[in-house]
Amino acid sequence: MRPNARRGEIVAELDGKSRRLCLTLGALAELEAGLGAQDLSALAARFSSGRLSSRDLIGLIGAGLRGAGEAVSDDEVAKMQCEDGAAGFARIAADLLVATFGGSTADAAAGGGAARQNP
Repeated sequence: MRPNARRGEIVAELDGKSRRLCLTLGALAELEAGLGAQDLSALAARFSSGRLSSRDLIGLIGAGLRGAGEAVSDDEVAKMQCEDGAAGFARIAADLLVATFGGSTADAAAGGGAARQNP
């Protein structure tokens, strides 16, 4: 399974299965609502704090899975397993932010590439 980088997709292994993740505009709107962020800047500020909660990781990964078309609830995501445990989930979240916003993980988390245009 190859991700479509132009769409901001990544592929990650969860529960021993390769799964596609993508933060579409709808997925980002879902994250804003679910995490109580007023807008994308507030969402980026939350992610750039360097202090992501497990709830943040569940919401981010769940939104990414749903954005890629998988019908999965956050409760189901919370029960998923990942190689390297919590560190693996944090890596998936960072990769997803980089794929969505561009730049390095730190730049993506800070929203540095939020205005990126796809060629």
